Amino acid sequence: MAAERTVYDMIRAVLFDMGGTLHTASSTPERAVWFARRLIERLGDYGVRLEAEPEEFARRLHENAEDYKHWAEENLRELPSPEVWSRWYLRGYGVEPEQVEPFAEELCFLYEYERACVMRRPHLRQTMDTLRDMGLRLGVISNVLSTSLMPHYLQEYGLDTYMDCVLLSSVAGVRKPSPEIFRMAERAMGMGPEEFAYVGDTLSRDVRGVRNAGWRLAIQIRNPSAAIRDVGLEYLRPDYFIEDLAEIPGIIRSENS
Repeated sequence: MAAERTVYDMIRAVLFDMGGTLHTASSTPERAVWFARRLIERLGDYGVRLEAEPEEFARRLHENAEDYKHWAEENLRELPSPEVWSRWYLRGYGVEPEQVEPFAEELCFLYEYERACVMRRPHLRQTMDTLRDMGLRLGVISNVLSTSLMPHYLQEYGLDTYMDCVLLSSVAGVRKPSPEIFRMAERAMGMGPEEFAYVGDTLSRDVRGVRNAGWRLAIQIRNPSAAIRDVGLEYLRPDYFIEDLAEIPGIIRSENS
């Protein structure tokens, strides 16, 4: 007769990535130029004048942002927002940290909220309702520049009262796949690594982060736009690969049976 499972043998919490997982994002060259123009105008409102045409600024902004992402992923750090903008995103434009410090968080919010077209995943609210009805605790761990974006999205999606733990790299100062941000979740929720499942869209940050932290379960959801960041990491394998958030409750039931 099989031994009866105890609560500590079971998954008791499911945490999620945000971008690419709870919602997806897409953009076009035209939108990139529109956002570059929007950012130039907003900087000008605060007295920071950029001598740049929107088309050229859109190109340089993308290149600078990619350089920062590579640096941040190599060092597993998230810099304070004034440094992100002056040292990286606005690199080459002679902008000092103290010039953008009063409104750097606004810039982060605009960059992550308006730069691309964001669409929430199908069955998002239904999945969260089902998981919560199963007695599971919920949370978010996300690499994100803005400190205010996540609360905004959670409220917009009707999930602000669902999450027991919200950890952002912009607040923690460390990024996935560092195990430290996962340890912060363990401490915040008073639970051990064997009690957590994590859902994300990348091998490089999410699956690797789960493996680094020794969490029980890594679930990867398909996101074609994330594939470029996972080139060469195909040796990493999630425990489950899904197409739809609605698959998650069945996985947890199976693991806990």
